[in-house]
Amino acid sequence: MGATVTAAVTAVSSNSSYSFTKPNRDSITLLAGLGVEGDVHAGVTVKHRSRVAQDPTQPNLRQVHFIHQELFDEVRQQGFEVRPGQLGENVTTSGIDLLALPVGTLLRLGGEAVVEVTGLRNPCLQIDNFQDGLLKQVVGRDPDGAVVRKAGIMGIVRTGGRVGPGDTITVELPAEPHRPLERV
Repeated sequence: MGATVTAAVTAVSSNSSYSFTKPNRDSITLLAGLGVEGDVHAGVTVKHRSRVAQDPTQPNLRQVHFIHQELFDEVRQQGFEVRPGQLGENVTTSGIDLLALPVGTLLRLGGEAVVEVTGLRNPCLQIDNFQDGLLKQVVGRDPDGAVVRKAGIMGIVRTGGRVGPGDTITVELPAEPHRPLERV
């Protein structure tokens, strides 16, 4: 196994109906192979409406959505006020460079839950409906012109368990060579 890093959960959120934002909860329960118990995006096959429209039989690689608290701090400097759950994430983290994790990284949340990182969230225009101009803050371009997605990462639940604010997150990197995250 690769190196480990420890960080923390700052908030957890879920919503049983399709809505851009997700209310914060005292805790959420992750279900192996499904996602967040009671969340509209939980399931073995895709639940995001745009993905269902393309092919409803695709595996759900987006069972759990993570965003780093540091992104909220970054966009605040540009005049945007974003709080945990408002961009639709299930788990808000601190102390992890989520975007730099390779595919297959295991995130151990609290005492039981394990999520395998599958890729980057591909932010959509709904972000601008939430706060005009915010999409440009979470999707940009690097100096070579390649798209940079900063709106978090997605994963699948390998081991279920309860997760809440203050829980530790242990990062287990996969064996090398590491594959960089791509949109899922």
